[in-house]
Parts: sequence; C-alpha cells; structure tokens
Amino acid sequence: MANLTKNDIQALIEVIKGLYLEDMIPWICGYSGGKDSAAVVQLVWYALRELPPEKRRKTVHIISTDTLVESPVVAIWATESLRKMENQAAADGLPIVPHRLTPTTTNTFWVNLIGRGYPYPRKDFRWCTDRMKIEPSNRFIKSVLNAESEAILVLGTRKAESATRRAVMEGYEKKRYRDHLSPNGSFPNSYVFSPIENWSNDNVWQYLVQVPNPWGHSNKDLLAMYSGASSDGECPLVIDTSTPSCGNSRFGCWVCTMVTEDKSMAAMIQNDEEKAWMLPMLEFRNEIVGQQGSDRDRRDFRKRDGRLQWHNGRLVHGPYTKKTREGLLRRLLEVEKLVHEIGPDEIKNVPLITMDELRMIRQIWLDDFHEFDDSLPRIYESVTGKPYSDGMVSKNKYFGSAESALLDDVCKELYPDEDLLAGLQRALLDTEAKAAAISNKKNVILNFEKEIKKAFYRDEEDAAEIAQSRVHRIAEIEEEHGADDLID
Repeated sequence: MANLTKNDIQALIEVIKGLYLEDMIPWICGYSGGKDSAAVVQLVWYALRELPPEKRRKTVHIISTDTLVESPVVAIWATESLRKMENQAAADGLPIVPHRLTPTTTNTFWVNLIGRGYPYPRKDFRWCTDRMKIEPSNRFIKSVLNAESEAILVLGTRKAESATRRAVMEGYEKKRYRDHLSPNGSFPNSYVFSPIENWSNDNVWQYLVQVPNPWGHSNKDLLAMYSGASSDGECPLVIDTSTPSCGNSRFGCWVCTMVTEDKSMAAMIQNDEEKAWMLPMLEFRNEIVGQQGSDRDRRDFRKRDGRLQWHNGRLVHGPYTKKTREGLLRRLLEVEKLVHEIGPDEIKNVPLITMDELRMIRQIWLDDFHEFDDSLPRIYESVTGKPYSDGMVSKNKYFGSAESALLDDVCKELYPDEDLLAGLQRALLDTEAKAAAISNKKNVILNFEKEIKKAFYRDEEDAAEIAQSRVHRIAEIEEEHGADDLID
C-alpha cells in the first residue's frame, strides 16, 4: 500500500468490527511493544470503542511475552504500556485484558546457560526461542482453547517483512475458510487474523504518528526508540518511496547471541548518552559469544550424560565447565550491580537475573552436577555484598566446600594424570549421601554405574582416541556386513 489514507484506516476498522461481531470466539492479540503489534492493538482498540457497550461482548486478550532478557528499554516500555492499557480499558469500558507472559523458571536463558551449561544459542543449536518466546505464548493459547474451544489470534505480521513471510502468509491465505481468517498451523480450532498484512513499514509509521495512542502511551516516543536503535540515528517520516525507513530496526534480547554484533543496542548507546549505562551489558554479551566465535575451551568434552560425540574428526563438546559457569554467573552479577549503580532510577528495580533463577541454578549445580561445594551463595555474596537466602534448596548435609577442596587436592596429588577422578569421586559421594536420606535405595547401584561410565576416560585426549576408534570399528562392520546388521 503506497499511501495510507483516513478512508483506508476506517475501512480496516470496519473489517475489525465486523469480524469481532460475527461470533463469540475470544481474541488473542500479540503485543511486543514494537511498531507492528502496537499498530494492531491500536486499531482493535479504536474498533471496539466505536461499538456500543452492549455489543462488546467477548474478551480481547493482549499478550506480551517477556523473556526476562529483553532489552531493558523495551521491557520497561512494554510493561508500562500494559499497565496503561489495563487502566484505560477499564475507563473506556472495553473488554481488553492485558497479560504479561514469562517463560517458566526452568526454561529461562540464564537457567539453561549458567545452570545447565548449555552453550550459547547459535544457528545449529537455537534452544532459546522455543523455550523463552514460543512456549509461554503457546501455554496461554492452550489455556484459552481449553476454556473456549476456539480462539482467534490477532497478529501484526506483514507480507512486506520478508519474502519468506510473504510466502507463508499467502500459503495460509489460500486455506481460509472465511474472509480474513487463516488457519493456525500450530493449533487446531484457532485462526489467525492479520489486519495490517498488506501494510508497508512506512504505512505502519504513518498510522502511528498520525493517530494518537488510545491508552496514553506515546507513539512519538516509540518512534524515537526505533530511531535510537538505527545505526544512523534516523527514523524519518516517509513522504515518498525514495525515503529510507527505520522499519527494519529490531528489538530483542539484550544478550542475543544469534547475531555476530548487536547493532540495535550499540546504536542506542552511540546515539543517546543517557543509554551509556547499557554498555556493560553489551560488553558482557560480547564476552559470551567470544572473540573467535568458538567456546570449545570453555566446555566439557562430554555430553551432559557422559556420552562422546565424534564429528568431523573431533569430539563435539558439551556443557560449560564448572569454572565457566561460575565465571558467567559472577560476571552477570557484576554487570547487574554496575547497571543498577549507573543506570536511571527506573532500571534499578529491574533484575538481570531473578532470585527464582538463582535458586534453580543452585539446585541444578547441587543435584545434576553434584557440586556440593555449593559455590553460588558465595559468588552472590562476594559480588553483591548481600546475604544470600533462598530457603528452598536442600544441600548435601555431609559434605561442603571444605570437603570438595580437600578431594580436589588429594586426587591431584595422588593421580595427577586423571583429569576426571575428582569429579567422579564427588558424584559418587554425593549420590551415596543423598541415598542415605531415603528409605528406597534400589537405584543407588544404577546411579553409581551411570556416574562411573561418565568418567571412564583419563582425559579428553584419551576420550578422543576411544571415540575415534569406535567410529572406525563401526565403519568397518558396516563395510563388511552392511548397516542393517548393526544393533544399536
């Protein structure tokens, strides 16, 4: 759409009103705080306001997913917007209900990266999106479907976003069972309504700048935020097709490792001196990715279950080592402390890592990694200067940091060539100690065997030789007998 007119906007509002009145299927509007979702919610808001109160019969849910690692600027913006929506919807008598969604504690970025030691997300191991963004939304949608049987998702997706997006949207368009409603490929009995599917970036900005925000948030501030995230610091109003737009500026997680460089955060810092407090966050994000884009030296050569994976002539490394995980936690807490000291007042109550996440990380370190030295409280207290207390974690009551240090020293002195021995002994002692506290001990021997198998190797070099030899033997058997004769 080249130019957006008042008639175009009113015609779209009439479409929205018509769809709303057709049935009692609840609506779920996605809202990220960005321009596209803001435009859609604004259109829906104005459409409902034009309806008489007696016809506003079904609920419109506004869902906003906070990954807990969103850019603080955007997170604060979205949270404040939801608060204003709630208040203004009540004042306007509109059936609009905002919801702030978050991932479950076990699925957050820091619990997986620092707790479980997952390597940072990358193209071939993108574990973050499903857990942090998709799962919370899906959980909410399922709850609505369970209660109402059907749901209509109102989204700010546009064909102009990319060729891939256009192809997908046009594919679902062909399957529409009624006007404007496409099937949802993820959930049966749910449909997708994309009011601005044919709008360009410029159309979106034209609308937001020309039409006041109905819940009291400033669209001009939104424009300024996008401008600040542009490398050239500009986000002009478009008057013809030759004028560039900042519509491709994107906001996301401040710690995102899916890109080599976080141009959005870097631009914010560069364009606005008041955003200089974000620099420690940007530097920490770059540290996670690493200078060479590789983190093999920071990871265990085994998978979490002790398996060896051989690929392209070398072992595929597994989770981050204890030293790396502890270092990441320390740096994160240091960054959080610094940001709270130098940042604006509104950021001082925004944690970079929550207490629930710290509690979960501690539990994983104690239970899954058998790290009964229980280092997390010490790290927290040394960085923050505050006492640590979560009140929920049950520690190994027989062994602690002193015993762990002694074990390390003894193993190193007596068996200097056995890199995994201390870890094995720690796992066995922890397993036995925890078994002593329960009456049913039928799995103790199995757990012992599992831990012993993990430490079958002297060191990484020994493990690599074993893995390579195993691959060669399998190849020889396949050549001699065929793959069908192999038993897994």
